[in-house]
Amino acid sequence: MADLRVRALQCLTRRDHSRAELHAKLAAHADSEEALTAVLDALQAEHLLSDTRYASQRVSARANRYGNGRLRQELRQKGVSDGDIEAALPEAGDEGERCRAIWAKKFGQPPQSAEERAKQMRFLQYRGFSAEAIRQTLRGASEE
Repeated sequence: MADLRVRALQCLTRRDHSRAELHAKLAAHADSEEALTAVLDALQAEHLLSDTRYASQRVSARANRYGNGRLRQELRQKGVSDGDIEAALPEAGDEGERCRAIWAKKFGQPPQSAEERAKQMRFLQYRGFSAEAIRQTLRGASEE
């Protein structure tokens, strides 16, 4: 069990992990599920493992490239609860402003044709921006 704790701490010193992510990494090294759960519970009690902190850091690190939909999806895949996700998303800032900034960096000029408009919309959708943020961005771009 001490070996398992050392492995967990080594992972956590490199970067924060969600509980589910750390569980998956350590499962192969654990003697039993109970021992693994005990180590993870102890780390959470000592505030060394926190899904809330992980979600906040992940959102802060990736918000300048992705929309709320993509951030939400990535955090769910890492096993973060919906409550922790919704608490962390406001730290990303206004989704519309982030969408405009990414659009301006990538394209910089309004679409000249329907095909170009569709291409720009697909790019922003892939980045996880809401339909409303995309519409506002492209509407604002065509008014310039």
